[in-house]
Amino acid sequence: MPERLLLCTDLDRTLIPNGPQPESPGARAAFAALVADDRVALAYVTGRHRQLVEEALEQYRLPQPDFVIGDVGTTIYRIEPGGNWRLDASWDRQIGSDWNEMSNQDLQRLLEDISALRLQEAHKQNNHKLSYYHGLDSDRKATSGAIETRFRAHGIEARLVWSVDEPAAIGLLDILPRAASKYHAVAWLQRQLGFTDDDTVFSGDSGNDIEVLASPVPAVLVANCEAQVREQALQEAAANGCSDRLYIARGGFRGMNGNYSAGILEGIAHYHPALLPRAGSEVMG
Repeated sequence: MPERLLLCTDLDRTLIPNGPQPESPGARAAFAALVADDRVALAYVTGRHRQLVEEALEQYRLPQPDFVIGDVGTTIYRIEPGGNWRLDASWDRQIGSDWNEMSNQDLQRLLEDISALRLQEAHKQNNHKLSYYHGLDSDRKATSGAIETRFRAHGIEARLVWSVDEPAAIGLLDILPRAASKYHAVAWLQRQLGFTDDDTVFSGDSGNDIEVLASPVPAVLVANCEAQVREQALQEAAANGCSDRLYIARGGFRGMNGNYSAGILEGIAHYHPALLPRAGSEVMG
């Protein structure tokens, strides 16, 4: 068992039980007991910006993390004692070179006549995250081609992250520097803190977690994920030679259903079972 563990988890529909599936009673309390162990460093890895992360901490009574990788990997914060958030400026500089030092506003001007895209609200943007809405019936292939053609002409290396806001029934597009992703940000955090893949675990549920789920980082896909995400994660992990680094929660661990935080705990039990005896077994029974 590692002396310390870096536990990186997505928030929405992974740790936060805001999907349609039920949450196991006591699972969040057991998760909180686990991360209270000083052998576990906790990082939230999310598409949310800082304000929405802080709202989630309060609304769902989540444990205070040590780090937040936010805005789909474009920001990294260290949460200091007392709750002060300190932005990792070195990560910001690292990813900025991919956009050829162009700003969010510069990229907006390059794409302003692509009718399939509608700019998201200002608070959902940052220096290195340009976010749009698009219709679910829009031609993603054509839109991607138009964006990539313009970016090539200006020496911009970007990552296009397509996802869906299911409650709102609308498509989302985040345009990021190529090096800015959940996986690259987790790897950066590992290097900064001296962790390896052997003492790191990631948990997620959705398409924008796939790159980490299919990577050499030991990962947990919670049971409440969509079937399409499960199949894609399994296929990509196999293609990368990382099938043994992906655990699919299925429920049954300590009588829990494997959804949300119950799935995270199940995955930790799979990779590092010695951590769990301290992690609130009295809460789960």
